[in-house]
Amino acid sequence: MTASSPQIVVITAAGTGSRLHSDAGPPKPLLPLNGRSLILRVLDRFVEAGIREAIIVVGHRADEVRDGVLADGHSAEVSFVNNPRYRMGNGLSVLAARDAVGGRNFFLSMADHVFDATLIAGLRDAPLPASGLVLAVDRKLDRIYDEDDATKVKTDGRAILEISKTLPAFDAVDTGLFACTPALFDQLAQVAASRPDGDCTLSDGVKALATQGLAWVHDIGDGRWQDVDTPGAADHAAKEF
Repeated sequence: MTASSPQIVVITAAGTGSRLHSDAGPPKPLLPLNGRSLILRVLDRFVEAGIREAIIVVGHRADEVRDGVLADGHSAEVSFVNNPRYRMGNGLSVLAARDAVGGRNFFLSMADHVFDATLIAGLRDAPLPASGLVLAVDRKLDRIYDEDDATKVKTDGRAILEISKTLPAFDAVDTGLFACTPALFDQLAQVAASRPDGDCTLSDGVKALATQGLAWVHDIGDGRWQDVDTPGAADHAAKEF
């Protein structure tokens, strides 16, 4: 059984961006790339793909990120939620959006990823498992910038078998773009509740769904994307986009 396509997007924009040294300038989501900030580029691509509602999770320098987005007067309908535990795992930023999302299916994107709108369109049309998620993956392994830092994915056809930055054998790379059902929140909450510090990562939630056969993949084909996480990655993205 598959679920309906998402009509909203959750964008995580809570991290510190320490590897980009963003404290010396604007917060990471507002860093300009060829004249347009990273997070506004994400919003642009979703609006281009027909998604009009965005829930942005803020944390580090939250007021600046919020003000920077609102000052643009973007055509998307934008709301914000706060993750006070933004220095912990990124799963907590996703979990912070739970109440705002409610029972709806949703796209999930990182504020520091740039990509073609075709990735969203392809993901929207891909089968979304009921009570699961689908991850857009890149199988062009010979073209991945800084593969060592990428989150690796091992698949069996459309299903995720393993996901980690340290997989010795893998056949795809995580692009940071998902279509999800609210079941992801349930899995993240369970992982967080099982740990003394209440921490969890997004990959923890994906792994939990994968063990149930409910984490699938969508191959982006020739689509372009880049995680802008280091100065080198920023330079590479500026050339590509």
